Amino acid sequence: MENTISRRNFIKTSAAAVGTFLIVPSQTVSGLGHVAPSDKLNIAGIGIGSKGGVNLNNMSSENIVALCDIDWQYSKRVFDKYPAAKRFVDFRKMLDEAGKSIDAIVIATPDHTHAVAALASMQSGKHVYVQKPLTHSVYESRVLLEASRRYKVVTQMGNEGHSSDAVSEVCEWIWSGAIGEVSHVDAWTDRPIWPQGLTRPEQGMWVPDHIDWDLFIGPAKMRPYHRAYHPWDWRGWWDFGTGALGDMACHVLDVVFSAMKLGHPSAVEASSTAINSESAPVASTIHYEFPARPKLGKFAFPAVSVTWYDGGLLPKRPDVLPQGVEMGSGRNGIIFHGTKGILICGNYGEGYKMYPEDKFKNLPKPKAQLRRVGMSHEMDFVRACKESPENRVLPLSNFEYAGPLNEMVVMGNLAVRMKDLNRRLLWDGENMRITNLADNDEIKVTNGIPKEEPRVLTLNAKQAAEEYIKHNYRSGWSLNY
Repeated sequence: MENTISRRNFIKTSAAAVGTFLIVPSQTVSGLGHVAPSDKLNIAGIGIGSKGGVNLNNMSSENIVALCDIDWQYSKRVFDKYPAAKRFVDFRKMLDEAGKSIDAIVIATPDHTHAVAALASMQSGKHVYVQKPLTHSVYESRVLLEASRRYKVVTQMGNEGHSSDAVSEVCEWIWSGAIGEVSHVDAWTDRPIWPQGLTRPEQGMWVPDHIDWDLFIGPAKMRPYHRAYHPWDWRGWWDFGTGALGDMACHVLDVVFSAMKLGHPSAVEASSTAINSESAPVASTIHYEFPARPKLGKFAFPAVSVTWYDGGLLPKRPDVLPQGVEMGSGRNGIIFHGTKGILICGNYGEGYKMYPEDKFKNLPKPKAQLRRVGMSHEMDFVRACKESPENRVLPLSNFEYAGPLNEMVVMGNLAVRMKDLNRRLLWDGENMRITNLADNDEIKVTNGIPKEEPRVLTLNAKQAAEEYIKHNYRSGWSLNY
């Protein structure tokens, strides 16, 4: 089957297919005009076997009308939970045949297919909830942001903790000036908890009957099926996942991005354990630099650096942190280093506390400045989908916020893959390019395909960077809009 994504194909609908649904849309209050008579949103899922099933469960008060996955065995429990939902293998066929019955779509496929599924859904006029990381590359993030503006749909990235009160409270403490101006932030995770630093399996396997391998590969380069890739361990492979950084930084760095009002970094550099052309490293450190940002009231945002650690690496323990006190939440953590003290917390600001303790224990809580969501991240998305466009309050992690956050995150992998240059990469965020590369710069990368010569690949640095920023998709796949 031809894989080309075209707007014409998505706009077509099949009346016969729509008629198989038990929920018949009416023309009432949704931003799309498709709310069912019960005022429930009609939701579809693409990639439902793992996190997508969790997101749908958190929206199960609504009508789950269509489900799509390339592995019906892995997704069986979700299919069984919603027996009235129409079933699909190919999301394009779902949009083509059942699109008229769908208001919103939850996308939780492997990272490399987020962008193609989300863009197609928005082109079909659907609100989209896309699991983190939003996309596999910087360019894809930019495309989804611009598409959300063009198609005027509700969007939300699945960094679920962003809707917690703790994120708002940490931001407000920082902006109150309690710990002074912040010029450095450390952040870390214990991930990966899946294999990384791998070479490609020497032999493929027969594709099980319940898996559509061509659709799993999607826009990536074709390779033989192996259970090392699906259903869980795709996260550690460059073609499909974004490693520990991409998996966790949209969670961990979220409160940093919010509190520090970050945008494009001006420079980034990385170090890591051994990497190859196939798989992300076991551990890495990434150092981002950001220019000064405009003041918020009286609070200044000077130039700031953010250092990320994964694979068990940790920052230096702050002198003001009492001995025996755990940094962060153990598995993940953040330290804001201010001129008056530090604020340390876990994911999404959880368990935040300021040190030295005596200095902050009687400090009154700052005035609330941010909206408190008061419901789950998923249901805040549902709420916004149901509101009229004129009065709509957007979810907090809509693509205006999530797109730039995700760009920052995944460009860290760009730095890891370019580390052989042994330099700070100067970044032009507006134009998505590294500005300090010469035409003859080269990087050397170990070949991660066993027995394939040469064992060390010599790549033109500019060409490699362009591919990492904007992938060359497999024939038949594109992000045309």
